Amino acid sequence: MRLHLCVVGRIRSGPERVLIDDYLKRLDRTGRPLGLGPAAEHEVEDKRGGGMEAEAALLDRACPQGAVRVMLDERGAVMTSPEFAGRLERWRDTGAQDVAFFIGGADGLAPSLRAGADAALSFGQMVWPHALARVMLAEQLYRAATILAGSPYHRV
Repeated sequence: MRLHLCVVGRIRSGPERVLIDDYLKRLDRTGRPLGLGPAAEHEVEDKRGGGMEAEAALLDRACPQGAVRVMLDERGAVMTSPEFAGRLERWRDTGAQDVAFFIGGADGLAPSLRAGADAALSFGQMVWPHALARVMLAEQLYRAATILAGSPYHRV
């Protein structure tokens, strides 16, 4: 099952880029034998200043057709890492070919995009900068793969 990070904004260099690359590389090594991965980033930028709706259109185009759509949104479900791993496992086991995770820009995700979500996920009630949200998502995807692999990375 291919994983897609459909995100507003580009992270070219710096500590966030290093962490994202590291976690996605780890995910690739751990997840592929489990049928999770590869993971791809789809970075979009609204250079014309059209706001959330313009970003939504760009994100929608970046998402593979037929993908399970998961919005990262402060109003989404808060779950434990094992629950998140179980959700990925269920999608994989029920035949999902692609799962796309959406992270919006400074104003969040447009209501029209959120309305088409298959799921919404929250990293808590606090709002996180999109670069940190992307790092956290990459780490949680890797953590989910380690949980499903029975690795000691995730300790309870």
